[in-house]
Amino acid sequence: MTGGRRGVFSWMLFDWANQPFYTLIITFIFAPYFAAEVVGDPVRGQALWGTVTALAGLSVALTAPLLGAVADAAGPRKPWIAGFALLFLIGTAALWTAAPGAPLFWPLAAFVAAFVASEFMLIFVNAMLPDLGPRRVLGRISGSGWAMGYAGGVLVLILGLLVLFPAPGGSTTLIGLQPLFGLDPATGGPARATGPLTALWFAVFALPLFLFAPDAPRRAGLLPAMRGGVAALRGTLGKLPASGTLLRYLLASMLYRDGLAALYIFGGIFAGGVLGWGLFELGIFGILAALTGAVGAYLGGRADSAFGPKPVAVATILTLIATGILILGTARDHLFGLALPPGSAVPDLVFYAAGALIGAAGGALQAASRTLLIDQAAGRVPMTEAFGLYALAGKATAFLGPLLIGAVTAATGSQTLGISPVILLFAAGLFLLRSVKTGAGALP
Repeated sequence: MTGGRRGVFSWMLFDWANQPFYTLIITFIFAPYFAAEVVGDPVRGQALWGTVTALAGLSVALTAPLLGAVADAAGPRKPWIAGFALLFLIGTAALWTAAPGAPLFWPLAAFVAAFVASEFMLIFVNAMLPDLGPRRVLGRISGSGWAMGYAGGVLVLILGLLVLFPAPGGSTTLIGLQPLFGLDPATGGPARATGPLTALWFAVFALPLFLFAPDAPRRAGLLPAMRGGVAALRGTLGKLPASGTLLRYLLASMLYRDGLAALYIFGGIFAGGVLGWGLFELGIFGILAALTGAVGAYLGGRADSAFGPKPVAVATILTLIATGILILGTARDHLFGLALPPGSAVPDLVFYAAGALIGAAGGALQAASRTLLIDQAAGRVPMTEAFGLYALAGKATAFLGPLLIGAVTAATGSQTLGISPVILLFAAGLFLLRSVKTGAGALP
């Protein structure tokens, strides 16, 4: 099955539709606002956000493989995507409830719903990738999809700076306008509005996937699919130790993707709490990271097609380890222990550079990881089930990264030291990835 140009573009457009959730909500705008303004204490806010994100990730880990197996038995992926899309829209829109001083339960529950729905949607969207064309072009399609997603993140952040987020020290936006719809920064209006904005963006741009992207044919009804899916998953798990290097790859990706997710989740919270950045500075930071992410994903996809996904993954993990060390040594008053004069712009410039590196390396790594899984699973595990296991691998310890960051932050009272576990996660993932074989070497 091949999707044709329209089908491929519609599939890639899903990344464009989904990216604002990660750009606006998880990383650059809503999470730092929630930690600093809604909770009122950046250290406690980072610890709380880490705990809630860990619980959401654990719920995905426990259910994703079974969900993928059932979907493989049933056939079509789009009905599953549509169901979780509805939950995603409700969750993101409900983030509007996160006003300063309001109860924390409702915005946290809305975030968990949106987070879980987004992760489940990605299982089924990723599983559609092998049907879009021959293997030789999948790396390019995957990389272009991630690049398109980052481009969407850039555009939505630019729109935010122009019409939504007040500039530093003022009440108007970058172009001198009052925040859209009269939103009051004193009540968190611009930051809270990122939830409904994300929902609207997704509703518009995810639609072509349902209209034009190819889907698998129906194989069974829901109840037979559940029975068949459970049996298939049990068989796959039993065969997994003998499935060549697939198991080793899943373990490696489990660790390094956890480190990357932690950087995405806590980068903005770190900048808001340690460097004192507001919405405007965080918006600029997000635009820079998303721009480099688009470039990194695009070039990484081309490198994947030319050299294979594993060299791309290794190079980008090394880059992310170096970036984690750079973040760990950065504070408002010093850089790697060297004192800085009051008001120095050096920490800001260093962190902007770190954001650019995270964006570029992260975009390339995520794109390469999708095609590396296809190489490992092809002919051994049904593809949606494989991406369910991939989601399990990505979430089985996804609770561990945020939980460690939350625990270390709470124990030390330092947001800087709280970031340190991500370096260990990248290093452990890289160590396991070295033994993962590709091509004919991946066979049992």
